[in-house]
Amino acid sequence: MGVVRETWRVEGMTCAACASASQSFISRVEGVYSAQVNYATGSILVEYDPKLTGFERLSNELKKIGYSLAKGEEEKEEAEEKKLISLRNNMIAAIVFAFPVFVYGMFFMDAPYAHPIMFILTLPIITVFGRQFFVNAWKKARHLQSNMDTLVAIGTGSAFIFSTFNTFFPRYLIERGLQPHVYFEAAAVIIALILLGRYLEEKARSRTAGSIKKLMGLRVSTARIIRDGKEQNIPSGQVTPGDEVIVRPGEKVPVDGTVISGNSYVDESMITGEPVPSLKREGDKVIGATVNTTGSFRFKAEKVGADTMLSQIIRMVREAQGSKARIQRTVDKLASVFVPVVIVIALISFSVWYFFGPPPALSYAVITSVTVLIIACPCALGLATPTAIITGIGKCAENGILVRDAQSLETAHKLDAIVLDKTGTVTLGNPQVTGFFVDENHKAAKEAPGVLMEMENLSEHPLGRAVVDYLSEKGVKRTEVTQFRSITGKGVTAKQGERQWTAGSHKLIEEDGANISSSLKEKTRSMKASANTVIYLACNGSVVAVAEIADRIRETSAAAVKRLQEMGLEVHMLTGDNESTAEAIATQAGIKNYRANVLPPDKLEYVKELQKKGKKTAMVGDGINDAPALAQADVGIAIGTGTDIAMESAEITLIKGDIDKIVTSVILSGKTVKTIHQNLFWAFIYNTIGIPVAAGVLYPFTGLLLNPMIAGAAMAFSSVSVVGNSLRLKKAKIDK
Repeated sequence: MGVVRETWRVEGMTCAACASASQSFISRVEGVYSAQVNYATGSILVEYDPKLTGFERLSNELKKIGYSLAKGEEEKEEAEEKKLISLRNNMIAAIVFAFPVFVYGMFFMDAPYAHPIMFILTLPIITVFGRQFFVNAWKKARHLQSNMDTLVAIGTGSAFIFSTFNTFFPRYLIERGLQPHVYFEAAAVIIALILLGRYLEEKARSRTAGSIKKLMGLRVSTARIIRDGKEQNIPSGQVTPGDEVIVRPGEKVPVDGTVISGNSYVDESMITGEPVPSLKREGDKVIGATVNTTGSFRFKAEKVGADTMLSQIIRMVREAQGSKARIQRTVDKLASVFVPVVIVIALISFSVWYFFGPPPALSYAVITSVTVLIIACPCALGLATPTAIITGIGKCAENGILVRDAQSLETAHKLDAIVLDKTGTVTLGNPQVTGFFVDENHKAAKEAPGVLMEMENLSEHPLGRAVVDYLSEKGVKRTEVTQFRSITGKGVTAKQGERQWTAGSHKLIEEDGANISSSLKEKTRSMKASANTVIYLACNGSVVAVAEIADRIRETSAAAVKRLQEMGLEVHMLTGDNESTAEAIATQAGIKNYRANVLPPDKLEYVKELQKKGKKTAMVGDGINDAPALAQADVGIAIGTGTDIAMESAEITLIKGDIDKIVTSVILSGKTVKTIHQNLFWAFIYNTIGIPVAAGVLYPFTGLLLNPMIAGAAMAFSSVSVVGNSLRLKKAKIDK
């Protein structure tokens, strides 16, 4: 077994510094190749060697610094729900107790027994409702670490201890000519406000990851299958590949498979983002969790459990939301040193006020240092990037775009060039008959369609399959032939009674010396001008019919190319087809830059050439031959209807396959990065202004000192505002 990549929950994190500390600790464990802890999702994405380490060992290691690992999505939701309930209860209780303390502290400070009453009311806030701050701070301190809880614990703890001492031993300061001030209201209200902020933050954070919950909610619980000749309902998790599954009108498709009988329109919007239902007939693929509309059909189960597209989408979205953008790494480094720096600033503030401040110097020293500790919350900084990334990736998933990691979403809006593979990307990738013409004056005209259908059916060639499908739709019945022979690269021959039939390329017809009527010759001339493939059918030395086959351009391709060009992007097309076919398709799609007769290594070199010119390049493809170029590109974009290898090599997958989703990807990338920058700006501005003001720099000029309670409210508001700004992405318009 090689490298294993898994996502688990990290329990016990309370701020961005926690994420940085746990990530650093796990990364140093033997056998771990990389670890990314995402504070916004409360998860860790780990790549490790299972021979050297695993879940149990990593969880035990993490417990040493006060955190733990957990797995299971249902357990995660249950744990999050319990955490929210606990936070809510503690918040409400803290507010109830803090309110009378606030009233006493602000309006009745000199009332009889005011100080003891405030002490009694504040004590449960410190020891019960806000106990988590002090417990977490102690766990970190034991390992010489710190986080947001350290700031809260030191700040409110200092205020409470100072106030308690002055309440029960007031004469100590009075005898030294100092007034024994108390700050119970600051300690009580700050903890209440921080609990309120943390509750709102947790609730908002759970909304940013709502796309996972939505996707999981699409899963189908039961399936109707045929086993041992009997129809029975079983849990969808018990469906095995090869089972025959029945889907009736209004029901969801339980797993992935191929239709074997019946037909219906299936609503695939929850997977692909496309609102128009798709017609499903025999041989068509169906995706689990999509909704059958009108008809009934049966299909053969092929991918079940973790192999279904929905399960893979959930896994990819979860991993992508747990990954980190490049900018987040810088923020993480800053967050890891933020708390120690703030503690130093608080100590400096205390010292300056104590030794150089006006009387009562000790009170001023305590209040300013406490305010610095409270207002300097790194949470807004830590949430700025991941909440935007999570919401952006979720928005992409809702629109049928799977983003593998945060870096690709961060890069997409910076692209200069888009390189498109032709077959299966610009075009549909499945050849279809676009014209079929018979020389009605030929003696074998009536038998020609049936004979051609039988010959091409026996050939099993992809182009032959297109002919068979076309004639079958027209209601043509196959005519039996004998002495069938396939000529590699040219065509097929057969006999039907006394007639000798030949079907294939123009070269094969020429070798047989077959004649062609002027009317059919004129038809083939226009077909070749359109760079389409022509199949000839000759009988006893003269051409009876011709079939035109084309890989049709996708309906959305031309509009998507035009939109990309309007956005300032260069659009290129590569194909292994001949020059005339490439030119015809490029003209239809509106692509000016194209190259024909391209092999897989040539595609890779083409991408490298663009990159050498300083252009950030995206490669879009669907086949195995596109994989090297997809891996080389700054952003690899796979067509979801293509091969698994192509999707594994790409960072972004367009589930439905239409390239107009590239436009959506670029737009959402830009909006996500814009949101990140907005969040970081406000987080930095908040701390840049807030900490000096809290330290009292305005006091010499204005006599203004920031109240610790206002600092607590501002701290809570900063985190909630950052998450709220990220959530605006959910309603972002993607048409501009």
